[in-house]
Amino acid sequence: MAAFEPKNPDYRAAATALFEGQPAMRSLGISIVSLAPGEVELAMPHSSAFTQQNGFVHAGIITAGLDNACGVAAFTLMPREADILTVEFKTSLLAPARGERFVFKAEVVKPGRTLTFCEAKAFAEHDGKTTLIAAMTGTLMAMLSRA
Repeated sequence: MAAFEPKNPDYRAAATALFEGQPAMRSLGISIVSLAPGEVELAMPHSSAFTQQNGFVHAGIITAGLDNACGVAAFTLMPREADILTVEFKTSLLAPARGERFVFKAEVVKPGRTLTFCEAKAFAEHDGKTTLIAAMTGTLMAMLSRA
């Protein structure tokens, strides 16, 4: 991956505050594992509260983790005054979401002044193995003040 230079020298604190300001992520038990300019790794423990009828974690929960990973990765490259909003994503579900822990890794592919394109992957950790379970591409928008 190309090395990116953040526009906000305090990107780490800003991205952490953005993430921690989301009650949905707390409800899902998702946390930041690592953070760097243009990339993030999030993790979530298994919870039976988030499973579907076959006992797999619901695709909507996995998609939420992927979307948030894309958002945080993109946000690390945005200016201090920016906020962020997802404008588009596509998720491919590749294997059942069965595991003790789920990891969401995202990286910026192409940053822009207004739109940033990201890719993310979700992995399930189960019985000492790691399985790729989903992939996402997403476009995120920097919401800048018009003042």
